[in-house]
Amino acid sequence: MTDQPYDPDQPLPSFDELYEQSFGRAVGQPFQPQAEPQPFHPQAAAQPFHQQPHPQPPVDERTYEFAFAAAPAAAAQPAAGQPAYSQAGTATATLPRTPSFRPAPPPLPPLRSADAAFRPPGPLRRTLDRMHPSVRHATRRVLTLLCLLPLLLILAREAPRLEQSPLVLGYGFTVLVGTISMLFIAYSRYDDPSERTLRKRPRDLDSFPPLSSATPKVSFLLAVKDEVDVIEECVRSMVLCDYKNLDVIVVDDQSEDGTVEVLRRLEVELGITVLYLEKNLGKKHALVKACEIADGEVIAFSDSDCILAPDALARCVEALVAHPELGAVSGHARALNAADTMFTKMQDVWYEGQFRVAKAAESTFGSVTCVSGPLAVFRRDAIYNYLPAWAGDRFMGAPFRFATDRQLTGYVLGQRWRGKGLKAKYPDSPFVTAQDYPERKWRIGYVQSAKVWTNVPAHFRPFMKQQIRWKKSFIRNLFFTGTFMWRRGPGPALLYYGHALWVVAAPIMAFRHIIWAPANGAAFLTLLYLCGVVLKGCVWGLAFKIDNPGDTRWRYRPLMSLLSSLLLAWLLPYSFATIRRGVWSRSAT
Repeated sequence: MTDQPYDPDQPLPSFDELYEQSFGRAVGQPFQPQAEPQPFHPQAAAQPFHQQPHPQPPVDERTYEFAFAAAPAAAAQPAAGQPAYSQAGTATATLPRTPSFRPAPPPLPPLRSADAAFRPPGPLRRTLDRMHPSVRHATRRVLTLLCLLPLLLILAREAPRLEQSPLVLGYGFTVLVGTISMLFIAYSRYDDPSERTLRKRPRDLDSFPPLSSATPKVSFLLAVKDEVDVIEECVRSMVLCDYKNLDVIVVDDQSEDGTVEVLRRLEVELGITVLYLEKNLGKKHALVKACEIADGEVIAFSDSDCILAPDALARCVEALVAHPELGAVSGHARALNAADTMFTKMQDVWYEGQFRVAKAAESTFGSVTCVSGPLAVFRRDAIYNYLPAWAGDRFMGAPFRFATDRQLTGYVLGQRWRGKGLKAKYPDSPFVTAQDYPERKWRIGYVQSAKVWTNVPAHFRPFMKQQIRWKKSFIRNLFFTGTFMWRRGPGPALLYYGHALWVVAAPIMAFRHIIWAPANGAAFLTLLYLCGVVLKGCVWGLAFKIDNPGDTRWRYRPLMSLLSSLLLAWLLPYSFATIRRGVWSRSAT
């Protein structure tokens, strides 16, 4: 069609005329697809998403026929994809787009971990999958013990000497026992709840109400502040995932770097809901604002610098549907920018161990203590009544802006014993009065197959800021979750309090072995300590190599252990001294 001046006296063209001018054929002629999709350019993967060339799907004129014919009926409605605004000027809803093609999701990162996410299982996994469940678990226990045999021999050799030198050998002996126990539990007992029915179920399983359907509605929430370079990739991976019964709600917490402009464009294109806050509230308050309009039976969260695998959310929902006792599940995160610097390589290997080993071990007892932010999926009835307490959390007489992931997880784990008290603090909140859900002894799981990638700090300064923030979260959570974790049974209690004791003892042991020992002529003790740290790092590195064959980054795990013992251990007392300071930011640069 050519542009012509508007003449009010000229009659409007008929529908048939407009159709033929638009598509070059008369109404009723056979449909012929147009151009093929453009290929994706791999070299553009390292660029910000809004600067990359994107493949365009073929134009389906039948879709436009539907939109064209429906145009007169929709003339009185707001334009497709345009947000509806409240009186306060905040976008509170977005009308769905006129039906057209579904855009392609953003490409997965060009990483080994992304390739491995869709690699067929190896021969050992296929053999184990064909076995009867009891035989499979017995075989896994035997294979795990065989792999841990060298460490068990070291323990057996050093055990008689422990009574002679308890101060010299005690700490290393305890750490090695803890490492062996964690690896044995994770590799011999863990099952992915999205792939298999868990063997250990609660005795009162019938008391947990199932979700309403196999595909319950999910409200997928995201809070963002100043993430213009990564927010588009993140939002697209959320909206264009495999799970269809989905609402995506994004809250902009007063960004100042162009993030708002990107969100306004995505709001129109993808039909998402965006809330633009006029005042910076912090991450927890921003997400609670989103929860005010979220109506999903499942509430999921992600971080603004993440990319999800297309099936990640669906796998988490499958786990909740198959196991009504699960109040929440965590996905499996790796570093999105793993190839950037030595820091990112070290963190990528560390992330793998923290999820595949630590969370897997906790998951076998249904007591994962941190449903991590990159992909955190909760049942609505497990958290809804406690959102005011989460947003208004206070510690040491001041608002506490950290512990976003750990604290919400703690409300699910401990609501059987702390739930009534938390709701009593906010009796008039709509989150409490709208529907009072019973306090249950929920279990929390981990879905290894739900892959998500997150940007990690690439340089020393932001890395240290992140570690201080995490240490503050640990301290705050210890004073909440630590008050009831013993009630969940001996397994969860040993894992939780053992880890807490190790973190608290780390700066004391670092001072003793690195400063006190050399100053008192016991340099051999320092050498023994460092050798033990390297040994532990090598063990975790070999576990990484088993799960990621062909990936040579396992060699960075001993470096991460040294960094943790020589530097990060000292951050605990500093974090405690500065715990009342807090500004949230997700910058990884």
